[in-house]
Order: sequence, then C-alpha cells, then structure tokens
Amino acid sequence: MTVDQEDKHKGHPIVLVDGVCNFCQGITKWIIKRDPEGKYHFASLQSDVAKGLLEKGGLRTDSMDTFVLIENGKYYTRSTAALRLAKGLKFPYPLLYVFIIVPKFIRNAVYNWVARNRYRWFGKDDACMLPTPETKDRFL
Repeated sequence: MTVDQEDKHKGHPIVLVDGVCNFCQGITKWIIKRDPEGKYHFASLQSDVAKGLLEKGGLRTDSMDTFVLIENGKYYTRSTAALRLAKGLKFPYPLLYVFIIVPKFIRNAVYNWVARNRYRWFGKDDACMLPTPETKDRFL
C-alpha cells in the first residue's frame, strides 16, 4: 500500500472479505448500506494489500474462510469480527453485540458452519466485486 493509500484509509476500520464469495460480496454491500458515514473500508482477502495486512497482524494469508476486521490496530476474526462490526453500524445493529456474551467456541461453530457452506449455498464468482463509483474510495 502506498503512503497516499495509507493516509486515505487511516483511522478507518478495515474489513477483509473473500472477494469471490457471493455471500461475502452481499455482506459487503449490506454493510455499505448501513454505514452511511463511510466508516468501514474494505479489501479482498485475495489482494496483495490484504496479504500485507494479514502478515502484519500475524494471520494466515492462505485462508479465505473468515473475514477480518482491523480496528485501532487490533485484528478480529470470525464471529468476534462480525459482532464488533455490527456494533459500529447504525441502529439497531449495535444491539447484536449482546451476543458477545455467548461463548466464542459456540459463536465460531455457527460461523464456521456458514463459512464451510457459503460457496454451495450462495455461489462463487470468477473475480472480485467491483465497487461502484460512489463507494470506490472505501476500497483498498
């Protein structure tokens, strides 16, 4: 990532998603609609930018079975990332954060089940989603 790119995205939580997963693309669009201030920025897990961020956070770069939320220099994955992200959206979605009290192994079991089946249920694209002109500044 260049210095200009880093400056543009500085201070914004970054969401790393599987860019070819139809479900993940849908979730990205869903987040954008519920984040009118443009707080969250995005990158595809398949991108070089994401690989660099994953390495910086000490996470695997060869796994596409989770999305990652990078917030204030901390890395969150799986259900914890999803709940923390919901907490930052407009009302009523922050109310979902109450599920953080559910033990992580239970939350992640549900998350992993969906992640394992997402291609079968929702399909997969050959290429990553292209942002619209209105949202392109939110993509790394």
